Amino acid sequence: MEKHGLDPGERRAPGRVEATSLGDRRAALGDFLQLATPRLDQLFQLVGGSGCGVLLTDAQGVVLETRCREADAPVFREWGLWEGADWSEAAEGTNGIGTCLAERRQVVIHREDHFYARNTAMSCLDAPIHGPDGRLLAALDVSSARADQTEGFNRLIAATVAQTARQIEGDFFRAAFPRARIVAAEGESAEGAALLAVDKDDLVIGATREARRAFGLDAEGRIKPRPASDLLGRDGAETGLDRAERAAIVRALARADGNVSAAARALGMGRATLYRRMNRLGIGEG
Repeated sequence: MEKHGLDPGERRAPGRVEATSLGDRRAALGDFLQLATPRLDQLFQLVGGSGCGVLLTDAQGVVLETRCREADAPVFREWGLWEGADWSEAAEGTNGIGTCLAERRQVVIHREDHFYARNTAMSCLDAPIHGPDGRLLAALDVSSARADQTEGFNRLIAATVAQTARQIEGDFFRAAFPRARIVAAEGESAEGAALLAVDKDDLVIGATREARRAFGLDAEGRIKPRPASDLLGRDGAETGLDRAERAAIVRALARADGNVSAAARALGMGRATLYRRMNRLGIGEG
């Protein structure tokens, strides 16, 4: 009310951007949407049968993709849960999409938690998605207006939404570093995918937002390449990266029947480099 001048009792429908603007927004995220589509379909298969809809927005809260049952489509359109609708906090006050984007965290906005009275029949469960550069990219939303939808059911769906958001974030991160080795690291929370991109010289050249937070890197933008060993430090304790690297090397050696040269080729590194890493991690040839 104070920041955006909104009236909670106003009955107008949510605003929508022009078709040209929607097309431009979709084109700007074309590669991302292509990767996200299968995950959206999978999520809808899980929640659609209970009358829920799945939405994906851009970082400004404009809906780019919607999934709902054909029978529910007229209702979702009436609510404004459709392509082109603006669900930013500036436009709609507290709501799943806008509040998720404003706070950059997973949220559950259940019925009366909404700012506008006309939205209080809804339950909205959202998780943010960040790009490979750490910048906020999108929000993933599951919305429902079922009268019997309990807060316990919401928590179950919210966990699925968060997992799907992490998967989409991870898919897009991997696509951004096609020639790098992607290593899962230990993050501080379960809300984001903690991934590092490591090149053939063992330099960390990319990190997801959660990995940036875990390792004290800049929150956004390109990161300065640095040796993985320098980034993680050596205090005698095996790190998440070490464990993941050990597992990758052991698997490669197993597939190669212990042949170090073949394992090195499979891992995309030189034989001498693999020997150094085996020695550092305490992996024997046997």
